[in-house]
Amino acid sequence: MTTFPTSSSSNDLEARVASNLEYIRSRIADCGRDVDSVSIVAVTKTFEADAIRAVTACGISSVGENYVNELVAKHQGLDELTVQWQFLGHIQSNKISKILKYADVVAGVSRVVELEAFAQREAQNTFYLQVDFTNSAGRNGATPDLVPELASVARSLGLRVEGLMTVAPVGRQAAQDAFRTLGDLADRLGLPVRSMGMSDDFEDACRLGATEIRLGRALLGPRNP
Repeated sequence: MTTFPTSSSSNDLEARVASNLEYIRSRIADCGRDVDSVSIVAVTKTFEADAIRAVTACGISSVGENYVNELVAKHQGLDELTVQWQFLGHIQSNKISKILKYADVVAGVSRVVELEAFAQREAQNTFYLQVDFTNSAGRNGATPDLVPELASVARSLGLRVEGLMTVAPVGRQAAQDAFRTLGDLADRLGLPVRSMGMSDDFEDACRLGATEIRLGRALLGPRNP
């Protein structure tokens, strides 16, 4: 795995993040949004610790990880930072305890069995329900028609569900339709967070009501293999 050096180039990395962040915020403003109304989650999978230090130095306080092992290692190695950790990946039953211990926000819940497992552990984390608009096998997320039931079950179990999230389908029109539907669904359910929009589509997401966007490449540059 390619790693960021920890000496002089860390300043270069921070400067790159600062420049990218300035551009991102200008695009959010051009969408007619108050920049402070849209939170940015830095998606740092495959990046090293210096990337997280760089984004926090630039004022970003939320970091998203897709893999449990990376989440644990980075959390343990960066305990000096004040960071909100989000887990964005597929939830495996044998890793639920680690997810709950190391993630402040679990942003990919899509099944009742997952909600029940969290409730059994008396989880105090924040949860987002993941919505899938692709109907594709292997994609994480519940179809929109199932989300109200999931929200109802979560509330009956005493879990703190604060929002919906999605990975938009391919194609601009399909993505825009998904963003609109997710926003409408969040309104109906009284959920304040709409986590939608990534590096390629965050502008459309902002125009259509995103309260949180998840950025990797747009913020940090090409991802490490």
